[in-house]
Amino acid sequence: MAAALLLLICAGALLYSAEAQDPYTQLSNIYRKGVDLALEQLNSHVGVHHHFRFLKTLDKSEIESGFGVKYLYHHFYLKPTRCSKHTTETDPQRCPFRNDRPLMDCAVCYKAAGDQIETNPKPYIHCIQKPRLTEEMRTTRTEHCKKMSYTSGAPTLLAVSTG
Repeated sequence: MAAALLLLICAGALLYSAEAQDPYTQLSNIYRKGVDLALEQLNSHVGVHHHFRFLKTLDKSEIESGFGVKYLYHHFYLKPTRCSKHTTETDPQRCPFRNDRPLMDCAVCYKAAGDQIETNPKPYIHCIQKPRLTEEMRTTRTEHCKKMSYTSGAPTLLAVSTG
């Protein structure tokens, strides 16, 4: 009986520590909002049948423009899960990953004031299956994000890396 109770406590502690290490929860609030924008866009596509979850950051940068305004760039992977996107009772952050589908390579850049994403300029979101990402697409992403920060007179967004 005591051994079973100890096993149960250990299993609970392991689950709790695994949840505490979730990379999504380790992101700052404003970067999580950018990931959420990408997830929202991805889930709006008819051809996407399963939820995706944040897997890891590849690169991120942030430019302070003054008066609490920042320009953010975040390059990350999303991984498909086993949960159907039409299942409403499931928290996507608890869905188990599936390993039979490619990762989604995403880049987002946006302007934020305080802890809110600004609608002007419109946030840029680009996600594509990792194997389909071309060098030309990478260049297009980079150039778009550079233009976003240049049009406001801010230094280049991709010049300062925080990741």
